[in-house]
Amino acid sequence: MDFNIPNLLTMLRILLIPVFVVIFYLPWEWAWQVCAAVFALAAVTDWLDGYLARRLNQVSAMGAFLDPVADKLMVSTALILLVQSDPTPALSVPAVVIIGREIAVSALREWMAEIGARARIAVSMIGKIKTTVQMTAIFLLLFRVDVWTLPTYIVGYVLLYLAAVLTLWSMIVYLKAAWPSLTSGVSR
Repeated sequence: MDFNIPNLLTMLRILLIPVFVVIFYLPWEWAWQVCAAVFALAAVTDWLDGYLARRLNQVSAMGAFLDPVADKLMVSTALILLVQSDPTPALSVPAVVIIGREIAVSALREWMAEIGARARIAVSMIGKIKTTVQMTAIFLLLFRVDVWTLPTYIVGYVLLYLAAVLTLWSMIVYLKAAWPSLTSGVSR
């Protein structure tokens, strides 16, 4: 493994997951806010590792593999814990949409790579916007304390639904780009 700064940041994000889970279950009054801070740190490292990899010319195969894995693990963990703490359809539906899309698009990317057409479904701007909205939503749902008159939990809910819509939209974009390969008769 290349032990460069971007890859170390990605590894830090993966190592933060068990810390996040432990803090989530601590019986402290402010545990939610600490979880939100850990999640925010993970979100910042998600942006920073990609930026530094490009800026420092330290893009690596290991980083290209680990970065989306770390992102999906942290987001899925946070969504599962949030649904466990508030087991309602209102929270479960967007969580299932987001996690389901991540699984579907990961499988699509793997299959496209297998047939040599991965470049057709490279990360798009809508995917980046989706990620930003999704990270903000999860942060606000975790933070739970209103800031001045801003109801963070309600805003987090609204943003989570927006993230779910953007998730479906980006999945459609990826499927549309992959459609010629999916329907060309190429088989395993």
